[in-house]
Amino acid sequence: MRLVCLASLLALAAVLAGCWDPATCYDVAPERLGEAPRRLSETGLYADVAGGVLAPGVVPYTPGWELWSDGAEKRRWIRVPPGEAIDTADMDDWQFPVGTKVWKEFVRDGVRIETRFLGKYGPDPSDWVAVAYLWDADGREAWRCDGGLANARGTEHDVPPAGACQGCHEGTRSRVLGFSAIQLAHDAPEGEATLKRLSGEGRLSHPPAAEPALPGDEATRAALGYLHANCAHCHNQHRPPGGYVRCWNPWRDFDLSLRTDQLGSVEATPVYRTALEGLVVPGKPDESTLLTSMHSRGEFRARMPPLAVEVEDVMGEQALRAWIEGLRAEPRERR
Repeated sequence: MRLVCLASLLALAAVLAGCWDPATCYDVAPERLGEAPRRLSETGLYADVAGGVLAPGVVPYTPGWELWSDGAEKRRWIRVPPGEAIDTADMDDWQFPVGTKVWKEFVRDGVRIETRFLGKYGPDPSDWVAVAYLWDADGREAWRCDGGLANARGTEHDVPPAGACQGCHEGTRSRVLGFSAIQLAHDAPEGEATLKRLSGEGRLSHPPAAEPALPGDEATRAALGYLHANCAHCHNQHRPPGGYVRCWNPWRDFDLSLRTDQLGSVEATPVYRTALEGLVVPGKPDESTLLTSMHSRGEFRARMPPLAVEVEDVMGEQALRAWIEGLRAEPRERR
């Protein structure tokens, strides 16, 4: 009995501290799910779903640094309502007009499995619906998959339940990941959305005076960009408040984000300051929590990232390892 009580107390303490089992996510209210159509063809992505013809106004984009998804191939699209502009008064937390729609398609082992949908249905910053659509075997339609599906379509890819989507997307006030000033400040093929093109088309309420550029050498930029894309939507100092226990709600004061007004030097970035405050041992990647946490498992210690990842990101780990190996401990002040 004492062991049971102790376990209960530990679990309660974990919840109160903001730690929660990342495999357990809250159910999305039926009325919110109802904002998303039952079929992908009804969301507005395609003019001809079977032929793969995009609907007017739908624009592809590619983030400068991608979120790791077990090696899946991904394509992304966005549609901002005609005549509307994205509110970029806060250049690091864009607010999107009602009617904005975002899609991300996943292909694993040559099989198109799912397309995730994020739609803004109301004026409040939290008025978003997020859900995945599972493709038919013939590729002619995809259907809303509210409860998710493990090992979908004969692959090892798991389609997430609707509740799990918010574990990442509710970590920022913008709710949209990978579509931001820092992520779009790069060249791209004609027809894709970039920061420069959005500014030129009048789609940003406050166009930036200059494109943000990451500081440091190539190894440093690769590491900073990786952490920003893969970790910052949870570990940042700007998480919006929530009136419930999220399925992943970090309680630590880490900040692995990049901010457009803090790119003057590597040392000025929140990522660098956080890393050097305890996550990294300069020159010693195997002693650095930033790397060891990518392998950790345990009852109260999940492997990072804890959601939607089953396969270790070898290239991402190599990027972090190269950066840490190049770091040198800062000299202590003489007393």
